[in-house]
Amino acid sequence: MHRSFLALTLLLASCFVFAQQPNPAIDVQHYSFEIRLNDSNDIIKGKATIVVKFMQDAPSFMLDLVQKNAAGKGMIVTHVTEGEKEPGFVQDAQHIFISAPVKSAEVRTFSISYEGIPADGLIISVNEFGHRTFFADNWPNRAHNWIPCNDHLSDKASVEFAVTAPDHYQVVSNGLQTEETNLPGHLKLTRWQETAALPTKVMVIGVADFAVNCAGSVECIPVYSWVYPESRDTGFVSYAQAKNILPFFISHVGPYAYKKLANVQSKTIFGGMENASAIFYFEQSVGDKALEALLAHEIAHQWFGNTATEKNWQHLWLSEGFATYMTHLYHEHKYGRDSLNKRMAEDRQTVIKFSKKKNTPVVDTTFGDNMMQLLNANSYQKGGWVLHMLRRKLGDSIFWKGIREYYAAYAGKNASTEDLQKVFEKASGQNLETFFKQWLYTPGQPQLDIEWKYNAAKKQVSVTVTQLQEALFEFPLQMSVVDGRISPVETFNIKNRVTQFQIRVSEKPAALNVDPEVNLLFEAVVTEKK
Repeated sequence: MHRSFLALTLLLASCFVFAQQPNPAIDVQHYSFEIRLNDSNDIIKGKATIVVKFMQDAPSFMLDLVQKNAAGKGMIVTHVTEGEKEPGFVQDAQHIFISAPVKSAEVRTFSISYEGIPADGLIISVNEFGHRTFFADNWPNRAHNWIPCNDHLSDKASVEFAVTAPDHYQVVSNGLQTEETNLPGHLKLTRWQETAALPTKVMVIGVADFAVNCAGSVECIPVYSWVYPESRDTGFVSYAQAKNILPFFISHVGPYAYKKLANVQSKTIFGGMENASAIFYFEQSVGDKALEALLAHEIAHQWFGNTATEKNWQHLWLSEGFATYMTHLYHEHKYGRDSLNKRMAEDRQTVIKFSKKKNTPVVDTTFGDNMMQLLNANSYQKGGWVLHMLRRKLGDSIFWKGIREYYAAYAGKNASTEDLQKVFEKASGQNLETFFKQWLYTPGQPQLDIEWKYNAAKKQVSVTVTQLQEALFEFPLQMSVVDGRISPVETFNIKNRVTQFQIRVSEKPAALNVDPEVNLLFEAVVTEKK
């Protein structure tokens, strides 16, 4: 996901997205959703057929679904069936409870019929050209506003959507389209099926008047552009950049998990939303000068966040930090090291600025009930910086080996920060406890007071580095002198409150260049002692 600060500000001002705990009693195997849409009103009619594996004996079980509220928004369940049986059920504000005695390890199938106006999750609106649209926008756990589900990222399942809508619409969704049938009454049935297991946060439909183009194929994976007809000329060219980005991640990380890649102009509240194989982008993304980076970020999520998914929300950096740094690596690959350095330097300033307002660790358990608070510089830019410093610590070969092994181990599964640490320790043969603890579980970054003094008699510069922050960090600090020539970069290991060292010089330098290769997340004040 790429943040849109205006959209997030509006969202945060109007609502909270409440954190849900995992539901260990069930493991959904497959969802099949039949959704009926119309142009007369915003009422949707749905039937969800859900295959559930039960993890414990129980007299009943629970699914997430937002009930109709006083404002008339939400879903009313009309029937629940299991084959020919009709188990009892009750709804509360956020759930449906189904009275069906179950046994551990049983796999059973239930169908839930419901209808209502979505309170959220499925955004029914008009696009920038005034045409009616329907776009799912499920992150982080907004799916249960319009579909009954186990709405937590730890429960992944395959999914099928069968959408009946007025026949002027095209429908895009996860997976491959398996049916499109014209029906009486100017209706059309469109069916999409995704066989890979997905978290609900990236299960979607998009229903609008679209222009659709196949930009090409990458290793037999078709890459599509879905844009509004009015955006066709610019949109097809802009979104076609995706076919040049996809090969980078396939070659560096591992196989692409899905059978197509669609890039979709949409009404998402975010800048981009990484829905599996059907990425949604904000309307004005077409022709935007920063679109290439946005495409790279969302495509990277197909590996990190969608296929290898974080176990819980405090590990969000495994999704957003990875997508942020993978975007930088793509730019380095295409444009060179200077491009990477520029992007990392900008991200460093963003992290420092954020830490002044909210001094929390990357792996943050303080967000309470509002998961939108996690869409911050810690999850994105600092998470990316952690990967950058890990790469510099281990070297490119071991870094990429660790990335590939992590993805291979957790593709289709869920991972924690501890899981990532173990993978990189095995790949590198190093103990990374200190590295992970200080950069991911400790708030802030090194705040350095750096003083230097030139000694003409000894032809050297004496440097004193003092860590000002409360918790001490251990890190390599690179320096060079500015003296009108290309000076060698020297590395000094910092771990104490105060560290002193000398740099040999031929003449008095004009200044010290701290971290000239942009390899460290830090802030510093550098002064010359007279």
